[in-house]
Amino acid sequence: MKKSLTFAVFALLLLASCKNEVTDTKVASKTEPSTEIHFYTSDSIKVYGDLYQKDTSAPTLLIFHQGGSNTRAEYKSIIPVLEQKGFNILTIDQRVGGQYYYGGYNRTVAEIPNNQYHYCDAYPDMLAAMDYLKASNFTGKVILWGSSYSATLALKLAQENLDKVSGILIFSPASGQAMKDCQPDAYLQSLDIPLLLMKPASEMQSERSQNQMQLAKEHGHDTYIAENGVHGSSMLDEDRIKGSSADTWNVVNTFLSQFE
Repeated sequence: MKKSLTFAVFALLLLASCKNEVTDTKVASKTEPSTEIHFYTSDSIKVYGDLYQKDTSAPTLLIFHQGGSNTRAEYKSIIPVLEQKGFNILTIDQRVGGQYYYGGYNRTVAEIPNNQYHYCDAYPDMLAAMDYLKASNFTGKVILWGSSYSATLALKLAQENLDKVSGILIFSPASGQAMKDCQPDAYLQSLDIPLLLMKPASEMQSERSQNQMQLAKEHGHDTYIAENGVHGSSMLDEDRIKGSSADTWNVVNTFLSQFE
């Protein structure tokens, strides 16, 4: 009798343990796998991207990488955090990028022979990404997210698509000679949608960065300086900075909450 009772108790405990394991697995699987997509630009470049789709009526984050980079490597620790907020996410590999930063490889660049493109030349890739969302019947708000040179181009994309873009986050927007054909300042002055400009403290020694930050403030945009940050979106990745990214994430989350 005692043996039977002991076995019954053990079986119940085992069953409870199994239920807990199943529940934990479901919680851990909230991050949906991405779908690799591609589309063509107006000048016939095949652009690769990754789509994390939840609901076509939900808001969508349209995310771009920095120079010498690719979307999977630059955002590998950032996308899972953003997914938990219920956004659709589309990231692309622009024609200007590679594997110089963070590893991985740029799928779009890999198929362009004798790539002679410069930063401003990647704008058609970003515009085509906007068109892809429309063609795929995404009807929710679109929030742009740019890193370094793509942050500057995202400003232009927002200005030219005000009827489609609800907000924009720009991390270390590039300027100067490398961006001579697509400087960011004019867009900082004219854009009238929610905008968050973020830079690491290490870049604020530059007069150009100081002027850019001041210009954004003068025109009512949100700004933030990450004390221990690094260039571009990587200021959110704790493997790439010295210390915690919690304060920087809090600023991003607060900004994004208005679109949820």
